[in-house]
Amino acid sequence: MTAALSFAREEHSAPVSVSERTALLANPGFGKVFTDHMVTIRYIEGKGWHDAKVTARAPLVLDPATAVLHYAQEIFEGLKAYRLPDGGAALFRADANARRFRESAKRMAMAQLPEELFLQSCRELVAADRDWIPEAEGGALYLRPFMFASEVFLGVKPASEYLYMVIASSVGAYFKTPTGVSLWVSEDYTRAAPGGTGAAKCGGNYASSLVAQQEAIGEGCDQVVFLDAVERKWIEELGGMNVFFVFEDGSMQTPPLSGTILPGITRESLMLLAREEGITIREEPYSIEQWEADATSGRLREAFACGTAAVVTPIGRVRGRTRDFRIGNGGIGVATDRLKSRLVDIQRGLAPDPHGWMERLF
Repeated sequence: MTAALSFAREEHSAPVSVSERTALLANPGFGKVFTDHMVTIRYIEGKGWHDAKVTARAPLVLDPATAVLHYAQEIFEGLKAYRLPDGGAALFRADANARRFRESAKRMAMAQLPEELFLQSCRELVAADRDWIPEAEGGALYLRPFMFASEVFLGVKPASEYLYMVIASSVGAYFKTPTGVSLWVSEDYTRAAPGGTGAAKCGGNYASSLVAQQEAIGEGCDQVVFLDAVERKWIEELGGMNVFFVFEDGSMQTPPLSGTILPGITRESLMLLAREEGITIREEPYSIEQWEADATSGRLREAFACGTAAVVTPIGRVRGRTRDFRIGNGGIGVATDRLKSRLVDIQRGLAPDPHGWMERLF
């Protein structure tokens, strides 16, 4: 496999004007404002990775028999480039995203992109679209590397051709609510099962969660929380975020990585920061019944969700067909706020980075 390639740079003939870009960055929302460029790299069995380019962002032209449209061989990642106080920019733990991308590809029987090539592609895109990183508090440049089976054929087998791409979106805060988010406990649907693709970051996991998320919205909640597929009692994760619980003795707990939960990079980072503060963290199963009992008794003081998009989000209320309980004061708790601040300060260059998580780009 090729660990490094030279990227051809094709200049954009009609980039967004400075005035229009400034207006877009004033309030970008999340996932709606896209930058001028994209990265593409192709793979063909027997030839390997080749034809690396930074080009103008443009629609794709796909044959109706393109394999991904029929057999869903597709994976993706999400990471951010942050604006630093001196005007520079840095990526947060992109190496961890590169490793997880390879693991996802392995699970989906896809060609594995060398980690250095993943990192190189992200650096190239940020360099091309550096002016799209928002200056406003809470803003960042969200990078979306993804790969899909591009071979044209009909037949159930791993494809022999793949297209890897990176696009970028200028983003603000993921959740607008000033208090904790509300969750709906899904009883009819599960996100993943043992032996399935729960630990891979593939589109199918998110597609299968949408009907449950739709149900949650219909019930007046912000997000869905999934239970395990076997006993339907153990908390797993939200539609796209890991979850933590904070108890009255100061300890914390999060569901263990058992193959059905995505190994979140934000999750791992928060666990390390918490342990540095002397906080006891247990990676153990936690049932929905225990969650309700602990919240009601006061043993559970806080709960929060975490992920690249939302970073850290307090959970204020949990509802279901037969349950309705509040977490703490319904907003962000002391421990949640402290951990979030520690992580965000590192990401934005406001605090030392003893773990080498940030890669300065310029």
